[in-house]
Amino acid sequence: MMTRRIFQFFCLCAAASAQPQATPERLDQQVEAYVRQGQFSGTVLVAVDGRTLLSKGYGLANAEWAIPNTPQTKFRLGSITKQFTAMAVLLLEQQGKLKIADPVCQYVEACPAAWKPLTLHHLLTHTSGIPNFTSFPDYRKTMMIPSPPGETLRRFKDKPLDFDPGAKFSYSNSGYVLLGFIIEKVSGESYASYVTRNILAPLGMSDTGYDNTSDVVAKRASGYERSGGGLANAPYLAMTIPHAAGSLYSTTLDLMTWDAALNAGKLLTAENYKRYFTPARNNYAYGWNVQQRGGAEVHSHGGGINGFATMIYRVPSRKLLVAALSNVTPSKAGDVANDLFWLAMGKSVDLPKAREDVKVPLETLKQYAGEYALSPVFILTVTIEGGTLVTQATGQPKFAVYPKSETTFSPREFEAELIFQRDASGKVTGVVLNQGGRRMTAARR
Repeated sequence: MMTRRIFQFFCLCAAASAQPQATPERLDQQVEAYVRQGQFSGTVLVAVDGRTLLSKGYGLANAEWAIPNTPQTKFRLGSITKQFTAMAVLLLEQQGKLKIADPVCQYVEACPAAWKPLTLHHLLTHTSGIPNFTSFPDYRKTMMIPSPPGETLRRFKDKPLDFDPGAKFSYSNSGYVLLGFIIEKVSGESYASYVTRNILAPLGMSDTGYDNTSDVVAKRASGYERSGGGLANAPYLAMTIPHAAGSLYSTTLDLMTWDAALNAGKLLTAENYKRYFTPARNNYAYGWNVQQRGGAEVHSHGGGINGFATMIYRVPSRKLLVAALSNVTPSKAGDVANDLFWLAMGKSVDLPKAREDVKVPLETLKQYAGEYALSPVFILTVTIEGGTLVTQATGQPKFAVYPKSETTFSPREFEAELIFQRDASGKVTGVVLNQGGRRMTAARR
């Protein structure tokens, strides 16, 4: 589930080259470089036309028992779950139980007046304007309390919309939890049951399922966060909360099965398959980002959930799949997958190198300290700790950022940038966040 961790950025850039680089040894070399720098622990898979080029685990699935990650290790998927939720909604339409064009209020009692223009399409494409509940200030305080979708719905039901439905794109876990609520209401069964019976079981994805912490799940990875130069167990999350926005677990091998099923056009009619991958705003379709990269249509999505970071790329025209699943955060799982993607596309990619920071006077850093509003409820707080700028977004952990220039800073864990802005008098007025291919401006409060 994308909890909008502010530096969860997955770069889609690489230097062009005419020479194919996708040998198993070269792919493994790229991942190992991230592992050596302490930036990746997990499992990766690269496959072309059903032929596996790389399928390998790195680091530990369980640090306490020194159990290694393998291709059979099960990881929480986070927001990669959304593509399965979108598939479930389209299947329900094929079964005649709902329509994508249906008003949301058709399925929600005491529906807010502001929601009356909303349709399921708006929820699927993050164009509803419903605020993202995982960005609320109290989220980290409430994430340990079990909350089925009907209860989670009450957290954002009476909040004003961020914009008119369809007018903009804004990533919202709220919208996908609401879709999960509708799936359960229409199907008459739990989200987990519907997805298993109609998607996972028919495709033979036996190592994929809804992750309940109370269940005993063989070969399930533990989630960790880096802390003080070592590892700490990731904060507990009640898995009823992410629900249809980020509750599933899987393996890279099962994701290969999923990719093959999509390539074969299984489950959906040809018309619905096309709708599934047709983007609305900001290149977002139904649970997938759809863009042109390297001369081909690329489907992708990342995920971030306590202790886990994930990324998937698929190129249907080349039958290319890249998946990276990580169980230690902060993680460069997105960068790992991105590099492997470009190598598999026949481009050259440099090995990751440790960055050398420039020096910025403490007096200058003090000018940047303050609060910056990315949205009315999503604030980036900048402080100074030990002579280093530290950022903390609403409801999220702290990240140190280091100078690339006097005005541009970035974390070491992710490829993202904060560019501080000044007016004509030299006063700091705001910051620009470059993340995930988007440029977001936050005014100083």
